[in-house]
Amino acid sequence: MIWPVLLLASASTARRRLLQQASIPHRIRVSGIDEDAISDSDPTRLVQRLAQAKALAVAEAAGPFLQGEDGTPCDALLACDSLLCFGGEVFGKPQDHHQAIQRWQRMAGQSAELLTGHCLLRTGHQPAIARPPEVLLETVCTQIQFAKIDLATITAYVATGEPLACAGGFALEGQGGLLVERIDGCYSNVIGLSLPLLRRWLA
Repeated sequence: MIWPVLLLASASTARRRLLQQASIPHRIRVSGIDEDAISDSDPTRLVQRLAQAKALAVAEAAGPFLQGEDGTPCDALLACDSLLCFGGEVFGKPQDHHQAIQRWQRMAGQSAELLTGHCLLRTGHQPAIARPPEVLLETVCTQIQFAKIDLATITAYVATGEPLACAGGFALEGQGGLLVERIDGCYSNVIGLSLPLLRRWLA
């Protein structure tokens, strides 16, 4: 299948790896927005607002032909943002090792929801001024059951540094995968973007 060229508005190596594994051609341009400046009481809307803010910031920087940092024009722009909802709280990336350990002590043996907001802007190779971009927004939710683990296991995992770079404090595709009992829903969504959703949008 021939896929359009995507401009990925993310510095996430996990999201880039997902696109590479799916053989979806893409270029990178990072948004650099202040995520702390965006808020919403509804986590579903919050991840969508964050994803859309990233997409619009990158679209402005990329120019009318959605050029990647290497100058390659792209057919569409994809931005994503993920958060973990646990016990009525929203967890982004842990601020430090101490917070990561505290969160894991609460999450061990419990369930949570991983939300990823997706925003896709489509213009083709025509300038946006001649053809306003189509904006698609959707949040995908995956249920996660964490394994029952002790403090020593939690401390050892946090010491790897992996949790500090991930929403919710774990990487399913990394060592954190050993600490997840099961998931219900889209697997790739937990890693950073929903490939089934992206396939439907690009088809």
